[in-house]
Amino acid sequence: MSGLSSFFPAKFLGSMHSNPRERQTDPLSRLRFTLETMPGSRKYNFTPATRAEILAELYDAFWGPYAHLFLPNSNSSLPLHATLSEVQASVGHSKEPQVVPGRPCGHIFKKGESCFRCKDCALDDSCVLCARCFDATDHADHNVSFFIAQQSGGCCDCGDVEAWRHPIDCPYHPYSQENADYISSFETKTLLNTPRAHAKTLTGQDIPPVKNYPFRVHVPSELRESISRTVGYAIDFVLDTLDSSPDETFLATPPSEAALRLQPTGDPLMHDQFAIIVWNDDKHSFDEVIELLHDITNRSREEASQIADRIDEQGRDIIEMSGNSSRLLDMARAIAQIDLGVTVRRAFDTFREQVSAVIIEWLLDLTRSRLSTDALVLRELLTSELLSPRKNSSLLSAKDPSRVLPDVHDPTRLDWLFLYHARLWKKPRLNLKEIYASLLTVSHEHKLAIASHFAGIYHRIIDAYLLTDREAETSIKYFALQLFTVPSVSLYIVRHHNIVSRLLAIISAFFTNQIADKRIAFPPNPDAEIDVDTFPFKSKRFMPVFSDLRYLCHNEPVQELIAHNREFITQFAQTCQIFMCINPNKRAASSHVEYETDAWISVFNVTLSLSRVIKIYGEAYSKAAVGELVAAIHTVLHHILRCITVVDDRRDLARFPPVAFHEVVYGETTYKIINFDVMDGSISFHHSLQWLLAELLKHVDVLDEASLRSAGYEGLRDVCLRHVNEEALLTVIDYPLRVLAMIAQIRTGLWVRNGFAIRGQLLHYRDFMLRELCYDQDLFILQTALVVLDPNTVIVSMLDRFQLLGYFSGATLHPSYDTSHLSGMVEEFFYVLITILTETASASKMPLPTAVRREIVHALAVGPCSFTDLVKRVAERMVDDVCFERVLREVATFKAPESTADFGTYELKDEAFDEVNPFFYHYTRNKREEVEIVLRTRLKRKLGIQDPVIVPQRLNITKGPFVSLTSAFESEVLVQIFFYGIYNILTLTDATGAAPPSAEAILDQILHLVMVSIVERPESFASLAAHKVYEEGQNLVDTLCTFEYHEKYPTYRARVRWILDHIAEHQHSEVERRRRRPDPQYETEDPNEAKKRAAKARQEAIMRQMKAQQAKVAFNFEDIDDDEEDDMNDAPDAPVSYGTCIVCQEELNNSKSFGSLGFVQPSRQLRKHPDGYQSYTNEAMTCLDTLDRSSAASLDTGFPPPATEVKNAKRLHSTNFDAFPPQFTRFGLHASICSHMMHLDCFTVYSASIRQRHRNQATRNHPESIPRKEYICPLCKSLGNVILPVVIATPPPELNNLAFPDWVRAAGISILKSKPDPMLESLQFRTGSGEFVFWTAQDSAYQSHLRVADRPDSAELHKMVDTVMVVAKNISQQSRHLRERTEPEPGERGAGMYLPEELVGYTVSSLEIALRGQGLSGKTVADMITDPQYRMIRGLLTCLTKLVSLNFKFRPDEGREGVRQAIIKRLLPEWSRTSFTSFSHPLLLRDPFAILVETAAVAPDMLKHILVLTYYAHLARTVIGLVYVLNKSRSSATPALGARRYEDLFGDTRMFFMSVVRHSPIFEQAAEGVLLSFGESRIEQLLYAFSLPFLRRALILCRATYPNAFTTPPDLDDSLCEYRRLIKILDIPPLAQLPTQDTIQNALSGWCAHYGHSHAASQLNCGVMLEYPSIYRLARLPLVLDHLYLDQDKMMTCPRCKTVPLDAAICLFCGTTVCFQSHCCMDMDNGWRGECNMHTRECSGPIGLYFLVKRCSLLYLYANNGAFGQSPYLDVHGEVDVSMRRGRRQYLHRARWEEVHKIWLSHGIPTLIARRLEGTVDSGGWETL
Repeated sequence: MSGLSSFFPAKFLGSMHSNPRERQTDPLSRLRFTLETMPGSRKYNFTPATRAEILAELYDAFWGPYAHLFLPNSNSSLPLHATLSEVQASVGHSKEPQVVPGRPCGHIFKKGESCFRCKDCALDDSCVLCARCFDATDHADHNVSFFIAQQSGGCCDCGDVEAWRHPIDCPYHPYSQENADYISSFETKTLLNTPRAHAKTLTGQDIPPVKNYPFRVHVPSELRESISRTVGYAIDFVLDTLDSSPDETFLATPPSEAALRLQPTGDPLMHDQFAIIVWNDDKHSFDEVIELLHDITNRSREEASQIADRIDEQGRDIIEMSGNSSRLLDMARAIAQIDLGVTVRRAFDTFREQVSAVIIEWLLDLTRSRLSTDALVLRELLTSELLSPRKNSSLLSAKDPSRVLPDVHDPTRLDWLFLYHARLWKKPRLNLKEIYASLLTVSHEHKLAIASHFAGIYHRIIDAYLLTDREAETSIKYFALQLFTVPSVSLYIVRHHNIVSRLLAIISAFFTNQIADKRIAFPPNPDAEIDVDTFPFKSKRFMPVFSDLRYLCHNEPVQELIAHNREFITQFAQTCQIFMCINPNKRAASSHVEYETDAWISVFNVTLSLSRVIKIYGEAYSKAAVGELVAAIHTVLHHILRCITVVDDRRDLARFPPVAFHEVVYGETTYKIINFDVMDGSISFHHSLQWLLAELLKHVDVLDEASLRSAGYEGLRDVCLRHVNEEALLTVIDYPLRVLAMIAQIRTGLWVRNGFAIRGQLLHYRDFMLRELCYDQDLFILQTALVVLDPNTVIVSMLDRFQLLGYFSGATLHPSYDTSHLSGMVEEFFYVLITILTETASASKMPLPTAVRREIVHALAVGPCSFTDLVKRVAERMVDDVCFERVLREVATFKAPESTADFGTYELKDEAFDEVNPFFYHYTRNKREEVEIVLRTRLKRKLGIQDPVIVPQRLNITKGPFVSLTSAFESEVLVQIFFYGIYNILTLTDATGAAPPSAEAILDQILHLVMVSIVERPESFASLAAHKVYEEGQNLVDTLCTFEYHEKYPTYRARVRWILDHIAEHQHSEVERRRRRPDPQYETEDPNEAKKRAAKARQEAIMRQMKAQQAKVAFNFEDIDDDEEDDMNDAPDAPVSYGTCIVCQEELNNSKSFGSLGFVQPSRQLRKHPDGYQSYTNEAMTCLDTLDRSSAASLDTGFPPPATEVKNAKRLHSTNFDAFPPQFTRFGLHASICSHMMHLDCFTVYSASIRQRHRNQATRNHPESIPRKEYICPLCKSLGNVILPVVIATPPPELNNLAFPDWVRAAGISILKSKPDPMLESLQFRTGSGEFVFWTAQDSAYQSHLRVADRPDSAELHKMVDTVMVVAKNISQQSRHLRERTEPEPGERGAGMYLPEELVGYTVSSLEIALRGQGLSGKTVADMITDPQYRMIRGLLTCLTKLVSLNFKFRPDEGREGVRQAIIKRLLPEWSRTSFTSFSHPLLLRDPFAILVETAAVAPDMLKHILVLTYYAHLARTVIGLVYVLNKSRSSATPALGARRYEDLFGDTRMFFMSVVRHSPIFEQAAEGVLLSFGESRIEQLLYAFSLPFLRRALILCRATYPNAFTTPPDLDDSLCEYRRLIKILDIPPLAQLPTQDTIQNALSGWCAHYGHSHAASQLNCGVMLEYPSIYRLARLPLVLDHLYLDQDKMMTCPRCKTVPLDAAICLFCGTTVCFQSHCCMDMDNGWRGECNMHTRECSGPIGLYFLVKRCSLLYLYANNGAFGQSPYLDVHGEVDVSMRRGRRQYLHRARWEEVHKIWLSHGIPTLIARRLEGTVDSGGWETL
């Protein structure tokens, strides 16, 4: 070391003294000088300015004097901090894509971008399309999935010939035949050429420039030269820096200072300045890291949080730099303590690493840039530099330039970069991968070159990936996915780089733990042993290594190689041999296993990964000639036998016990079979070689007799026995057989003492998704044995393994099974027997679509189910196949989801039931029984027979070696098994008088097999059945005849009869002789029928009893939604009952005070008409004229929407999803009730119990908040906070029906007669608005019931009013800033919200809004309001009345008369201006509806007349508001309307308009202009739209006060528009009759004059806000979810942090996008709440409603609590796709979307959240749910 250090400075100084002028002139030398001296000159401190300087130097050296070729016209140099591609993009260089036939798209996905996959078009799953290409191509009815790129670096495959099954006709990337021909000729060439001994690595010189590229530009040679030299130098700089970087960040803190100083470094001067770096990983949370940094580095939390963000974004960050190395080492140890990656390095090296990151960023920028129009030349030059060897360009290079990679010949820069990839960190890693991806698309040669280098160094990449890499997800290993899935490339590297055999070697060495110095041994030692408890099995990372192998072998050309070259199968068999029989199990017989390990999980993971490769390897042989396949079978057999029979001292006896034979006698024949006891031996689930053999044997088309003869074999039997004898073959099949026997024993409960591990293995082995990889293979091996060996021997072997030889020879007692175990084993045995005798898929090589069809039919035969459930019942390979959904559509009908809770289901078509086989081998016993019932009922219906027989179908194996499978049905052993199967059950039944366990299942199985035998081999089976004699001289026919009429088994009669009839066709006399003819009386009634009749009678009796009870209950219980008619008017003398109290269950009547549970919540739902938004004015002109019929918008076109609708669903161009602007909402209080009632005393008790519960469950997040006075209804769990009085008073006073003018006169007279009322005047607002102070929420004089002595009954009412006032006051105090009214200061009388307007008026308005666009013909809006809602409105009005009486306690009428007169005076202008009352505030500045509410509360008898006045006041206000709004909008932008439609309602609108505004010259002028430009029909339409809601609300209020008045007259024409109907019902003279109504005219002119002279009119700021008149909608979500991602930069940008959030939430009220649970936008002051909570406070007050895009769910928020709701989007199969896991395209489901609207409009969000929280006890906060 010392020698070297003395050498450095001299060299360094020498270079410093070279000619200084030369340094300035040559930009490259300048670059060199800058980069070499920078670390010192910048004091090792890297800033954004440093980055800008490096970029500037790089570009200068790169383009020399030719900058103008790259930069757009105006720029002579790059702006600071900008990169070339950004500048080119900003002037639109890359906007216009270049269309060149045959050029691939190559668009590189950024993180968070959407990609599409079309199964029907793509070759495999790795082929994807970008949104643009997907949009431009037609994929109607294809199986399209869509997902979000989790990382940058993938690229769009559009235009790549090798990615698609057929050209997809993208207009941007046209297909080129020439390319396709080139690729196929390349493949043929590679297949035919013999590989070289040493693969030639392609260098830059071997790659020709791209041909036929029309956008070429002439590049001056010196520019070419400077580009190459600069790029080369830059790459070398990176490599020189990385030479001394550490390989590992994990635990890489040097232990001592001495060791720290000896670290490899590039610093010639060895400065002792050190930096400490923390590395990103995937297991620590942000908070952990922030806390740690905050503690260790003494930084503030904000700074620590910024560092954590940088670590996450960049992959690492420097947290401290200093010369004090011991302090840094202490810090590093503290960080390493929590297993966080940390390194301490010299600051010099760290600085250079940061420079390298900038260089990599710059190289990436070059790949995105163009030289004039040429988009390829820069990438071509970059590739040729990458493929050249390193030059010793650095002044300070620490090592010799001809550095060697030990196992790579002449390494190029690319090799070094691949190798050093793991030394980099996240950001530069991703950048490099993006660079490589962009080079792949330049040309096929480029792809090959990069792939061959990758393959050459692949084993070193895998070493790093498996053993050292801390951040696996950015590893370069995943680049394999982009290379190994390309057929021609994988063929090339398999052929020339031996990559398959190298991969197999890596797998062998890794799992036998041949690992030293963080390297996997290569080549591996073939004799190493495997141990499942070592590190490799616990590693989670090996899966992708297997998938690489799978990708390679899956490519067609590679399959050809495997099939034709024997070394592939030999080597693969050797690899599989390592995994043979690992992790064997031994039965725990006497005591439970002590320690249950979970090693089996990792073993299963490994062998399942391996068996997927086995599947693909085996499939390759479909391309083989018969000789090649036979050779492969011999190879595998040889390996199996070598594995299980060769005896030597290294043999693991637990895995491969020695083979022993014994002789058994069965049915007079002696068989020599293997001796093995499953209860005692050790058995493994894993036989990879047998699985491989099974895959090879499945090629029955290659193995048919004719082709085998041509290869010199008699048949399959000859193939198998050519090199081995029968005993050896028996040994081979014995291993799978042992597993099957073990499974049977586990399932019958003989292995319970082995604990859960053994159940877990069984479940995996037989799982639907995985069974075809292992379990089905074992069954198939057994099936092959039936054809290759003598079936009798095979079946006897099975009996021996299942230990049932004795049972089927007549011994019903068993030495080691008890009765239940014995029958369980018999049932399991028959299950295996049925499978191997009747399962034909592999035996006949069923084509995949047929197999898929069969699976689907059998999965759906049990009953309809959703797509997800269906997929769980089918093997994964079938689901993944492109034909799956097509076949599903053929055999099943899709039932789209209708309601909100529904999801789509698939139902089997009727004709498909003919294909169902109840004994299908994937059915469990329960499933089979269900399916039998389904099939029987169907046959009963079809054939009309009482007891139909399901006859099995023929096997139909027509060719191949399995044609002889059916000869097994002639086996004598089989017939003997059938005989004893039935005989033993009958004997046991007769002996005990009851059926033995599992008898039905076993009989079903035997009869099924007998029927199959008769269908397949009728004659020979019949003769065996009739002549083979067993126990007591009986044969099979005898037992069947006994069985036919056995009284315990009547259900089998029909089947046995069918069997005997068919045997009789061949053995007539034998059968006839034995058959019993039953007595006719025995036949009369089936015992089952009698049972059924008795049961039916019992059921009917119970139903009658229930009906009676129900009638009794209904009598006591009032129906909640009863019609209004039976209201309180006809009250009898007995106390009226209102049902029962939900706490004490006693009756509610006026003997004891009670109320309704209600909830008063703050709301910002009511919308004002947005001023200055043209579109809303247009909407008002074209809105529906009738709001009480269901709106056309909700018509559904079916689900999923048709393709045309999807195509037409244009992208939303607005950034806020057409949502309503939140600044135009109105704040108020909304009351609702849940329709349950309670005694007041019970309510007090219940409230106390809630407080008690809060104390008891202190840590729980409770659904209700005590400070907000909330509670939860004990019955329906609705949220509540008040109790509203239920009116049981006498009926309201008679309605005053005088004609309007007479009433006005009478009112005037009564006012004149009355004395002045100074007390009342003092209670009216000082501002002269005519409002009353006692009706405000914060009125200072209001006292609670505790302070006021009152009569008991009114005290009770006062208590209820109290609950309302407390809540209203509370909200009012917190919301002053949201109200626009002028109010007295808090503490004065009249402070706070005005309850008639902002509680009662607001509530009625909300009820009316929620009903817009809903209704039935013949009903008005008032008929749609439910009874409880009316009860609530009456309760609120009662509270208002009570508030009056509290202020006038001592008057007999409790002050009503006074208030009534005050209201009249306020409304009639001749009184409002007189001397003794001063209403200085114009009436038109008040909401007329509030006055109507006041009337209903105090003087309901004059409602009719006040209604007329308030209606006209409302019309006048509307005119003023319209002038204000229209004055600002252009008429040209509004829709043209035809002739006037409502002349009979509005008469002369022009006249009315002008007379309202004539008192204010400014206003008059504005109105004239508006009338001129908009015309009468538009104005009339607007008047209609804006005054219709008033009529609807008035009707609701009137109907609440007088339930029996204001009803719809029977003769009313239902086809009239809503306005005309309401005017008739409410009896209001329409505006058209105004000229004849003098009284109204007087009133109007008084109001208008008062307004016209007020200051409000003078500035034209009007003071009148119109309300939004149409149906309320939430933000408009797109029809197809992925449309959100098409312009996500425009559509979804968070206004706070200005980025596109990774996890976006869209506010459904205002359409703003916010970051969901993200780290960037947080509310530090409010308990670290996220941005959804922050935005909610600004947008809609207490409640929030968000759509979470990535999670596909809704988020409801209310007052710091929340709940997640189901997404309104469903995929094609009608299912919710949470978090887009399945990635299918999703469509908006109308019913679900409407349901969300309903919850919102009915103010149901708080209750929804409360119910959700009530159902769960969570202590971690609701966000964890």
